[in-house]
Amino acid sequence: MLSNQLHNGLETAKLLWSRIPNSEDGEVDGGSLLRNSNGNTVESLDYEVIENYAYREEQAQRGKLYVGYYVAVKWFLALLTGIGTGLAAVFINISVENFAGWKFALTFSIIQRSYFAGFVIYVLINLILVFSSVYIVTHFAPAAAGSGIPEIKGYLNGLDIHGILLFRTLIGKIFGSIGSVGGGLALGKEGPLVHTGACIASLLGQGGSSKYHLSSRWLQVFKSDRDRRDLVTCGCAAGVAAAFRAPVGGVLFALEEVTSWWRSQLMWRVFFTSAIVAVVVRTAMGWCKSGKCGHFGSGGFIIWDTSDGQEDYSFEELLPMAVIGVIGGLLGALFNQLTFHITYWRRNYLHKKGNRVKIIEACLISVITSAISFGLPLLRKCNPCPESDHDSGIECPRPPGMYGNYVNFYCGKDKEYNDLATIFFNTQDDAIRNLFSAKTIHEFSAQSLLTFLVMFYTLAVVTFGTAVPAGQFVPGIMIGSTYGRLVGMFVVNFYKNLNVEEGTYALLGAASFLGGSMRMTVSLCVIMVEITNNLKLLPLIMLVLLISKAVGDAFNEGFYEQQARLKGIALLESRPKYQMRNMMAKEVCRNQKVVSFPRIVKVADAVSILQSNLHNGFPVIDHVRNGETLVIGLVLRSHLLVLLQSKVDFQHSPLPCDPAGVSKSIRHNFSEFVKPVSSKGISIEDIHLSSDDLEMYIDLAPVLNPSPYVVPEDMSLTKVYNLFRQLGLRHIFVVPRASRVVGMITREDLLIEDSEDPASVELHSTSGASSI
Repeated sequence: MLSNQLHNGLETAKLLWSRIPNSEDGEVDGGSLLRNSNGNTVESLDYEVIENYAYREEQAQRGKLYVGYYVAVKWFLALLTGIGTGLAAVFINISVENFAGWKFALTFSIIQRSYFAGFVIYVLINLILVFSSVYIVTHFAPAAAGSGIPEIKGYLNGLDIHGILLFRTLIGKIFGSIGSVGGGLALGKEGPLVHTGACIASLLGQGGSSKYHLSSRWLQVFKSDRDRRDLVTCGCAAGVAAAFRAPVGGVLFALEEVTSWWRSQLMWRVFFTSAIVAVVVRTAMGWCKSGKCGHFGSGGFIIWDTSDGQEDYSFEELLPMAVIGVIGGLLGALFNQLTFHITYWRRNYLHKKGNRVKIIEACLISVITSAISFGLPLLRKCNPCPESDHDSGIECPRPPGMYGNYVNFYCGKDKEYNDLATIFFNTQDDAIRNLFSAKTIHEFSAQSLLTFLVMFYTLAVVTFGTAVPAGQFVPGIMIGSTYGRLVGMFVVNFYKNLNVEEGTYALLGAASFLGGSMRMTVSLCVIMVEITNNLKLLPLIMLVLLISKAVGDAFNEGFYEQQARLKGIALLESRPKYQMRNMMAKEVCRNQKVVSFPRIVKVADAVSILQSNLHNGFPVIDHVRNGETLVIGLVLRSHLLVLLQSKVDFQHSPLPCDPAGVSKSIRHNFSEFVKPVSSKGISIEDIHLSSDDLEMYIDLAPVLNPSPYVVPEDMSLTKVYNLFRQLGLRHIFVVPRASRVVGMITREDLLIEDSEDPASVELHSTSGASSI
């Protein structure tokens, strides 16, 4: 009976393995997330409002009641984003903590009889969890691999990357994070939570997922990329707020790290979303305190309370604290460089061999990580427990399978503990809690901390880039807190000051490594203060962050910027390159051949142009009576494809139906031109036209944007760059010098009073109008 079940299980495993594609051609919806060569997976977003006739008619029909409803929907969706992200974070943390709790409890119970049997069980459990994670990513949601923050930065910078905000990516991110983090890999769940929040926000912004029949027309009110961008920003802040229980840090993270455009109105919604997340997480943790969440207890949500630690610091301690900042900058820059080269090799060589290689790689790293975390503590001698202090509430040794300091692992006596197992044979959250802990001087030896630092640093570098959801916040905190505690031990021994806490230096080390790797300052400073609940350390955290960022910037870019560049995500940074000051707009487009459309275009000609190039925007020209050509607007490729697919705008005459150039009856509403987020949309290959259709004509006047942004050809490229980035544009026309000026707009002309009648607007009149 048992042998038959075992045989059936093996056959099932073989069947699943045989169904895994062995080449990139067999992957779901394409194997590579970013393939710039075909032009279909990366596309710019239209953050500019396309003011065509369909848009203007829709705006004219809206009254103040609809505007109020629209604003209310924005706040309601921000509320749902906060609730959804908070619940997703609770689910991930409860799942990870329960898997880890069961794993360690079972392992500790088995090693009481046999260490080898305990090792085998420990490796197998981790292997099953990691295999489930990598299988979900490679077979179901390829875009869920990695942290997702570089991709979200690209989206908020104006790039629509196929697959990153789909429903299946959200599911893959949630369950993949549970497997990879619960499986003990050297990575965290905080980065994936940012991606999770962004996915939830994006799905809510477009009314759900129509592919999986999870959509509601009541939520389908966002018809522009600009509104969706704002909601995704709220989702990013919610992800950080949920990961670290740091609502203010989440707002600052969105402002400093991911978003490229910011408005005061957006600040309110982002802050509101983060506050909702904090309430949801707090409520869930209060509910779990009654024991209803299994092993979920002090672990899970990151909160390392160091308020009972070092209360003051002396001037002599500033030097070793500055040294921590330098070490963090050096190790952070080295981490960025190593992960960049290893990830480059993975993407261009190893992962091109197919999904089976990705699965084998992740499983092999899982086995190595398990062997190191289980085997290295066996090589260390156990230390006698310190004298018990009932006020500290710390028990030595801790009971098997329970959270806390002083792990009894392969020790001959009852009152002994293994310091290396305390940080290695543990969940990452609890290991950091042990490193940050106060009143535990001499708990760790320098040899154990050095061993852990070298091995975990290596594992973090090697693990990042595998085909699983992976964050770098918590591994960075672990690395930094390890060498920070080492420096703290040196300070204790050198200054002989009993008021020095090693846990304080561990906290500063964690901040320094994150600053040296990710190059964040303000948001990271606030996050570290919120998760440690110690405002007294704020000046010291600011000091080490400034030093580590300055040292790291001397060597390379920040972690997410390097990963974005590696993935081909062309980010427009906040500042243009210096050499752009000596370049003009016409120099950039000198070798370009402008492809334009006439106002009345033959369907066959339109199809030919769309098939022959991959441009996403085309100038539309018209001929005036004196024979000169006049640029009348810009038409988008996506809008042309909608016209060709619907066929309702086809006409037999090559003459405009409305010679005066004003709007004719609009046959489309504005929502028809909205492309779902992260989808490929309509392609020219999807459109089938008969020979009679190809002989007909289309008048482009109703759908073109009659007011595109225009710059003179001799404008400096720096000004063009700033205009392009700050307005979130997709296209800019470069034209010769204008022959005449119609008028000039000053500040006074833009100060319009609110009026009941839009036709009778009243301007501010000042005596110094000409000087404004």
